[in-house]
Amino acid sequence: MTSLPLDGIRVVDFTQVMLGPCCTQMLADYGAEVIKVEKAKIGDLSRWSLGSDPDGLNNPVFSSLNRNKKSLALDLKQDEARAAVRALIDTADVVVNNFRPDVMERMGFGYEDLKKTNPRLIYAVGTGFGLEGPYRHKGGQDILAQALSGVMRRKSDASHPLSIYATPLADYSAGMHLVQGILLALLHREKTGQGQQVAVSLYSSMLAMQMQEGTTHMMREKDLNWGAFPLTGVFETTDGAIVMVGAFKPNPLRDICIALEIEDLSLQPQFADFDAQMQRRPELQQVFRERFAQNNSAHWLARLEQVDILCAPVRSLPEALDDEQTTINRMILDAGKTQAGPVRLVGSPIDMSAATVTVRIAPPALGEHNDEILSALAVRQGDAA
Repeated sequence: MTSLPLDGIRVVDFTQVMLGPCCTQMLADYGAEVIKVEKAKIGDLSRWSLGSDPDGLNNPVFSSLNRNKKSLALDLKQDEARAAVRALIDTADVVVNNFRPDVMERMGFGYEDLKKTNPRLIYAVGTGFGLEGPYRHKGGQDILAQALSGVMRRKSDASHPLSIYATPLADYSAGMHLVQGILLALLHREKTGQGQQVAVSLYSSMLAMQMQEGTTHMMREKDLNWGAFPLTGVFETTDGAIVMVGAFKPNPLRDICIALEIEDLSLQPQFADFDAQMQRRPELQQVFRERFAQNNSAHWLARLEQVDILCAPVRSLPEALDDEQTTINRMILDAGKTQAGPVRLVGSPIDMSAATVTVRIAPPALGEHNDEILSALAVRQGDAA
């Protein structure tokens, strides 16, 4: 059996919905033993996300975030259950939660308590807005982070209405930042023997994603908007749409005009350089829109690629999932079959030649591993006695 990078690392996972689960799934994919602590009878809220699975099983939202994990379902209001979890944490390398501040402390699982008996513990926390500050207790959610961080106001075209980004960008980016923090803390522990607390927030992750734009504003008081550049845009064709990025060339406008078989607009004074093109962006974009509307996507993509202008078709997610490149990149994982049908999952974007991601444990039923985990704890406690 192939050794994975995180073999031997035990993670006790209190997370639910997306920020935390996408973090712990990445750890699980690469070998960590992830024990998901869930609320008895209810479990992770994402088990019920689509409302189409009355028993909470085989829900695609839950399945997408919880492969390679074990489920331990307990009523943590009971002293015995809390004692079992505390004993489990004493054997763990990492504890992860994405509750609001103070929730773990009220259950007796705050970092200050846990490190007394497990000083090597990495205690990872995902919040909406941070462990301190005016938004500390505000409910954290992806869309709120988009709004408060400035992401939602960033548009490639000022005429477009404000809108919510349709994919949970903040949840995923914060989850991946939490993975990075945990791995850094594990490396630090290797050097020092010390555990520590690691914290990530949706809000900070969204700000970090705007590092170029934020720095440009603070240093130059200018708005940097890559999507609003004059030779970049999305254009309708006779059978769909394409995106074009006119950049990274000495005179991209000239090459675009060659591809579109129109006069060289770069020879006209009003379009002679980037600043002039920015000032007259609506005019340029209208020329492009009218020309692209006269033929199909395949025609224009071929023409643009002939002159080395960056371009791509604007596709649907089902089209992307069916693409040969998606299969070659091993981005589809088969997790077996249930009574409701096959379980097919989106894979890991990290391709390691010596550590291929597979589905070792299918997304678990609620409490599926209770007997296994609690029995092992009982044996350990008996040995200690």
